[in-house]
Amino acid sequence: MINLSLNILDVVQNSIRAGASTISIVIREMKEPDLYDIEITDNGSGIPADLLPKVTDPFVTTRTTRKVGMGLPLLRQHAIMAGGDLEIESHEGSGTRVKAVFSLSHIDRQPLGDMPGVMMILIAANPETDFIYTHMTDNGEYTFSTRETREYLGTDSLNGKGLLSEIKEMILQNLIDIGAEGIE
Repeated sequence: MINLSLNILDVVQNSIRAGASTISIVIREMKEPDLYDIEITDNGSGIPADLLPKVTDPFVTTRTTRKVGMGLPLLRQHAIMAGGDLEIESHEGSGTRVKAVFSLSHIDRQPLGDMPGVMMILIAANPETDFIYTHMTDNGEYTFSTRETREYLGTDSLNGKGLLSEIKEMILQNLIDIGAEGIE
């Protein structure tokens, strides 16, 4: 994967397949203490205890359509290459938390990429799922919530004419305003 937003998309798709109705994505980038982390939390079915130690092995997957699972192993490899690691916490029936930690200044840390586009894809493809995206930098914090946005607009769906494009632009502008690094 060429940027972190694609890793995020893959992990969130795992959450959706696990039946999550609420998925939280938190990105923190702090110059002091040279920290960049991505935390994805869901309320899905969780990972069985016997499978949890094996989820970063690319040759272990629960999918029947293919014999390899590359999402978590690649995210772990990217984190390690950039001076960090991957933490996974999960409990059957109550969800999963995946946290990738990187060194912000590390030359091998991938750029974030098109996070506004990833959010647009997730919202369009999963209108029933509540997404909460928070991005924190030394310059500020931005949070986007599909539930709050639907309530504010008085609608059940954010897939209306032109609305997804406006949401994408709003997220992009807010990330620029807080000085998020590596966005497209």
